[in-house]
Amino acid sequence: MSDQSDNLTLMFPRRLDTKMDRVPEDMGDVRHRLTTLEIQVGQLASTEASHYAGPALRLDRIDRRLELAETY
Repeated sequence: MSDQSDNLTLMFPRRLDTKMDRVPEDMGDVRHRLTTLEIQVGQLASTEASHYAGPALRLDRIDRRLELAETY
């Protein structure tokens, strides 16, 4: 009976050790996914900025051609 209770007592810490050994591996995956997400958000922000810059440049050109804006 004592042998069986020792096995049960040791079984749970061993399971915990097994799960804890996977934590660094899982964190590496999370870091990789977060980095990928950061890159995608940066690219999206860059794309959005270029969409707003394009029309503004065109309006500046139109203003200059129609002599609506002062030239320096």
